[in-house]
Amino acid sequence: MPQFDSLVGFLDSRSFGTVWYWLMVIGLWSFTGRAIIGVPVEVLGRARTALAEGKADAPVVLHLLDWLSLVLPRWQLGGREGAVLLAVTGFGLTSLAIMGIGYGLELALAAFLLLLPLAILFWMRVLLARRLMPLLAAAEQGTRPVPEAAAEAVRRMVIHRRLVTLLSMLAVAITAIWGALWSVIHPYGF
Repeated sequence: MPQFDSLVGFLDSRSFGTVWYWLMVIGLWSFTGRAIIGVPVEVLGRARTALAEGKADAPVVLHLLDWLSLVLPRWQLGGREGAVLLAVTGFGLTSLAIMGIGYGLELALAAFLLLLPLAILFWMRVLLARRLMPLLAAAEQGTRPVPEAAAEAVRRMVIHRRLVTLLSMLAVAITAIWGALWSVIHPYGF
């Protein structure tokens, strides 16, 4: 039985060789598919079904718009906040990529492979919120019929969900392939 000198020794910094890292990757991408910018998938599914059946004035459609009115303001970024967030994210990801790919640090590479798709997902969500906000505002002001705005919101959210599914599959596949290659090239972790 191996002895552990510390908590770090127990957790092991060999990311690709531990079950903790793979549980985090799988759990994280499973969790990201449960909601679209904060709206539960079940709410979107019910509204989509009601619109497909021609019940555009159903309460579930209004329920979706209510959800959107609650969550969309959280995803609004001003020009200054967006620039700062993009700069910090770019610096962090570039640093991890240089340390992981350039210098061969396994933990940095594993963090890069975990965080890059999450950064892409974050910006996808910000763009979706930016596209949905005018639809919601037009429906609230009465310049666009509520069923029409809801149908367009459902369409955009379904497209976003499909893109997130594709992103998650690519992220897990690329991480698994790169992790397997790393483990073959570095069988002892160095």
